Amino acid sequence: MAKVIVVTSGKGGVGKTTSAAAISTGLAQRGHRTVVIDFDVGLRNLDLVMGVERRVVFDFVNVINDGIRLNQALIKDKRVDNLFILPTSQTRDKDALTREGVERVMEELRAEFDYIICDSPAGIEKGAQMALYFADEAIVVTNPEISSVRDSDRILGLLHSRSRRAELGLDPIRAHLLLTRYDLDRVQRGDMLKLEDVVDILAIPVLGVIPNDPMVLHCSNLGLPVILERKSRAGEAYRDAVARLLGEQVEMRFVKPERRGLLDWLVRRSA
Repeated sequence: MAKVIVVTSGKGGVGKTTSAAAISTGLAQRGHRTVVIDFDVGLRNLDLVMGVERRVVFDFVNVINDGIRLNQALIKDKRVDNLFILPTSQTRDKDALTREGVERVMEELRAEFDYIICDSPAGIEKGAQMALYFADEAIVVTNPEISSVRDSDRILGLLHSRSRRAELGLDPIRAHLLLTRYDLDRVQRGDMLKLEDVVDILAIPVLGVIPNDPMVLHCSNLGLPVILERKSRAGEAYRDAVARLLGEQVEMRFVKPERRGLLDWLVRRSA
């Protein structure tokens, strides 16, 4: 039976879709049959980040409302075995997602996959609540900024009160913190919250810290999940996060200043 993991955030623009693409790709690379679903009806970005936008014929909403079979809408990734993408509609609104329809799709997917990754819209509106309702675990994506952390705290409240697990009195959704765009220079200057500050506020285990890395934008523009870019520091951090998600003990990198030599200092001084 599959594990359903929602990738969520209280605030937009924190790297949630990038993270959903990277985590799902990483799980598939580790041999787990994985599907990633775009719940952001009307805005649809997951297919772009995954590089499959030209292969979209049918989508999640078509399966729920238009009698399209699930296997007609699923897109198999060409680069990674075991990885599938279920895009959503660009033209419908979020009312097109019904709890009954989503549940039916989830039950079909649970029978075929090891992991179902739900790329949630930001915030607390219907699409976001639909994405988290069926989750077993949650990856809460936040930036080291007080507004982002505060909004993530509100999302944690929804996870513990409006999920199916909460309604049925089951064990609560297991939440993980994924801190993105972490810039040690800005942290040291006091322009960003430290990791410890974020953990104190949210009080959930840290899945990973993703360093600020220009390769993230570069890979997104190419339709390449950054975890596939071997030269990317963010890609390395996402691979570490996937390992932790699978229960492995991995040292937390990118949270302490690197020791720089004279050459590094001269380059930075001349920049």
